[in-house]
Amino acid sequence: MNRGFTAEIYLNAISHNLKVIKDISRNLPVIAVVKADAYGHGAVKISGRLINDGVEYLAVAFTEEAKELRDAGINIPILVLFDPDAEDIFKYSLVPVISDKKTAVVLSKEAERRNTALNVHIKIDTGMGRLGLTGDPVKEILEIAGMKGINIEGVMSHFSEADIKDESFARMQIASFNSVRKELLQKGLNIRLFHIANSAAVEALPESHFDAIRPGIMLYGYSPVLTSNSQLIPVMTVKAKISALRRLPAGAPISYGRTFVTKRESLIGVMAAGYADGLSRRFSNNAEVIVRGRRVSVVGRVCMDLTMIDLTDIEHVEEGDEAVIIGRQGNESIDAAELARRADTIPYEILTSIGYRAKKVYY
Repeated sequence: MNRGFTAEIYLNAISHNLKVIKDISRNLPVIAVVKADAYGHGAVKISGRLINDGVEYLAVAFTEEAKELRDAGINIPILVLFDPDAEDIFKYSLVPVISDKKTAVVLSKEAERRNTALNVHIKIDTGMGRLGLTGDPVKEILEIAGMKGINIEGVMSHFSEADIKDESFARMQIASFNSVRKELLQKGLNIRLFHIANSAAVEALPESHFDAIRPGIMLYGYSPVLTSNSQLIPVMTVKAKISALRRLPAGAPISYGRTFVTKRESLIGVMAAGYADGLSRRFSNNAEVIVRGRRVSVVGRVCMDLTMIDLTDIEHVEEGDEAVIIGRQGNESIDAAELARRADTIPYEILTSIGYRAKKVYY
């Protein structure tokens, strides 16, 4: 039997979410973040749909991700956020994010050698403490602007905490970013795109929108803002089949470590998905799935390839029935945000952990 571990991706939901984002931002240019295989949704298909819906700029983490998109025929600008490889940047016509002057020097020399000009975005660190120019960023940006073969198309930064109720630090970052922006413009630099707004800031901090926005998790149907009354629709549904049914007596231990013992005669289903498929071991005795329109509990420890569920109260269940891990069946629904709360993590990790073993089906 095919184990039926599938990730169903609904492209109409992507289109809907993009429209919600555009409405919030009053149709500012969208730099759509499709890194990590579009947060586990499949970067090529997702990017194609976004382009059809009018997105003119994509962002990925590394050049390897951009190469996949170029090889698939995607030819709009692609921003490479981290660790740009100089050779691939030019070979695949990518737009690197420069976070230090050393990288700028390398790219300038390569551009000069190729007798070409390279569009770049400069990242400044306004409080994330990860990557970006610090100290006197205006001075360094002016120096980079003077390098041969370098055309500064954009200047960007990244929020440390735009998704919490206390917005004071985020507002400090906005003020710092805007100060650099104003000084650069006063000095006559023709920079087209200043951008700092991630998904949380798109919703909660309209003053951060500037010339473009960089939504990520919002595109896939989840709001990072706890107080959001979001109209977003989750794009992914995840299912697995019940590969075996076992009738066990009271007192029977389930899975590794005997962390669950049946309290009555029980019908236990073996679901053909495990932690190698992105179902965290933290879901052991601590999650539910939907079978025949009803929630059932995960029992025992999640295994590498299999997970046990208690089907005792479900009528007419059969081997081969679907178990919905993320999604809706009947009147019940489970989303990545619920699973994230159970695993003490964030929806980003849940979505990106749906591994390579999931068969993606697009609708």
